Amino acid sequence: MSIFRSVVLFVLAALLEIGGAWLVWQGVRENRGWVWAGAGVLALGAYGFVATLQPDADFGRILAAYGGVFVAGSLVWGMVADGYRPDRWDLTGALVCLAGMALIMYAPRGR
Repeated sequence: MSIFRSVVLFVLAALLEIGGAWLVWQGVRENRGWVWAGAGVLALGAYGFVATLQPDADFGRILAAYGGVFVAGSLVWGMVADGYRPDRWDLTGALVCLAGMALIMYAPRGR
């Protein structure tokens, strides 16, 4: 599997997990109703399946690497959906997380 496909799967996983959590939040905390929360639960379940499509067989590695995508994606989601404006430290932290994700997932391991 190419790095490009792997990155696409990470982005799709982030959309499903962050979007699902946001839908649950909207349904419960913002009183939009159980339909929103239910859609969020479905999206969160779909996220779990997308993660299994990554090429690496190590669950811990996939979830650890995905953590970096989740951090950066959460900031982007907050900007788009809620008008959140990250400061330079938020952005720096997200870049550090993405660099860590790249090391965990794509470093040559000599296998």
